[in-house]
Amino acid sequence: MLFVTIFRFPPEKRQAVVERFMKTGGMPPPGVKLLGRWHDLGGGRGFTVSESDDPVAAGKYFYDWTDLMTFETVPVSNDEQLAKILAG
Repeated sequence: MLFVTIFRFPPEKRQAVVERFMKTGGMPPPGVKLLGRWHDLGGGRGFTVSESDDPVAAGKYFYDWTDLMTFETVPVSNDEQLAKILAG
């Protein structure tokens, strides 16, 4: 399953976010494949697209960051997957 996530952090958490990202690389745990990550250059927000068949692993991906950021994660499908859904 594909997941689109918007992450946000307040200005006062910026330095802590940068330090943790530089230390860890922000990579997902086993069972989650990071397809892409984009950063809002205006600050405080970014976007990821990831893939996982394991909802526990997908949840763990963000859990370690919840002390610094908030996350909005939406499961999505691509055109091919949607066509299968629509075809019944």
